[in-house]
Amino acid sequence: MSTIITCNNLTKKYGNMTALDHMNLTIESGKIIGLLGPNGSGKTTLIKLINGLLTPTEGTVEIEGHKPGVDSKRVVSYLPERTYLNSWMKVSELVEYFADFYEDFRKDRAYTMLQNLGISESSQLKSLSKGTKEKVQLILVMSRDAHLYVLDEPIAGVDPAARDYILNTIITNYNSDASIIISTHLISDIEKILDDVIFIKNGEVTLHSTVDEIREEKGKSVDALFREVFAC
Repeated sequence: MSTIITCNNLTKKYGNMTALDHMNLTIESGKIIGLLGPNGSGKTTLIKLINGLLTPTEGTVEIEGHKPGVDSKRVVSYLPERTYLNSWMKVSELVEYFADFYEDFRKDRAYTMLQNLGISESSQLKSLSKGTKEKVQLILVMSRDAHLYVLDEPIAGVDPAARDYILNTIITNYNSDASIIISTHLISDIEKILDDVIFIKNGEVTLHSTVDEIREEKGKSVDALFREVFAC
C-alpha cells in the first residue's frame, strides 16, 4: 500500500490556543478510517489543514507527497460539515457545475444516486430539507474518482432510515485504492464500514489502530472503547 497522507510535527495554534500539537500521522491508501474525538479535539482543524483551508503554524502535511494546493485538490474530494452549495441552483445545475470543475466527476454515478434516493434533479436546492441538501452534497462528493475522500459528519443530518443507504453509497462509490476519512460522532452507525480508527484528544493522536485489533485486543467495539477513553 502507498502512503496518501503524511503529517510531520503538524502544529496549528490560534493565538495562545494549540489545536494540533506536533502531530505525527501516516495514513495508507485503500482504507476507510474513522477520525474520532470529542468536540474541540482538533479533528476539524486537521481536516481543514489537509484541504488547504488552514496553514500550519509548524510542521507539514502532505497528500501523496504534495503540500495542500492545486495538486492535492485534484485528488481530494472534501465534504465539509456545513452545506456550501448555492441555494438558488437546481440539483441538475450543481451536477453540471461539478462536472465542469472536476475532471474525475462521474455524472452517471451522481444521477443514479439521486434517483435511488428519490431526489428530483429539477429541484432547487433551497426547496429541499436540510437532510436532503446534505444528501445532495454527499452525492456530489462521492461522484468523483478521487484518491482521498474527507467526509466531515456525513450522516449527522440524515434520518436513521437513510443512513444504511448513505453508508453503502460511501463504500460502493469510491476507488478501492483510495482512502476515506470519516469524522463523526455517530460511531456505532459507521463502525461496521471502518478499517482503521484514529482517536484524537487535545490535538494529539492517542490511538491509531485497526478495528480488528481493537476487537481482538480490547474485547470491545470501537464505540465502547471510545466511550471508555473519553468518558462519554
